[in-house]
Amino acid sequence: MLPTLTFIGHLETPYKTLNDCPNNIQHDGPTCEVVLDSNCAAGLSGLKHGQNVLLLYWFEGVDRSLLLQRPGNKPDKDPVGVFSLLSPHRPNPIAASVVQIQAINGDRVAVQGLDCLDGTKLIDIKPA
Repeated sequence: MLPTLTFIGHLETPYKTLNDCPNNIQHDGPTCEVVLDSNCAAGLSGLKHGQNVLLLYWFEGVDRSLLLQRPGNKPDKDPVGVFSLLSPHRPNPIAASVVQIQAINGDRVAVQGLDCLDGTKLIDIKPA
């Protein structure tokens, strides 16, 4: 039996389309929110303002078959393996970002500069 993945919340960002999204996390970028499902909110206990956390989230709408890609999607670059790139197009489109907690309010955590679409599903939060 295959293991199952349970999403624990979602991410709120200003990005509505892939063209709006930055190619990588921007520590000086806009404020974004990590929103936990109500049944997971107690798991935020012990986290503190100013602490760095690792967010794991799931990129949707990506091509999971692209094992070779051109860096930066530039036609003049030779293709390289997906595992040498930060591209969202990968066999398992799991993203990871280390961000600093700006504020915690109930089931919401404010951070800065995420690189994903509004509504992206959250997999996990870990201290970094």
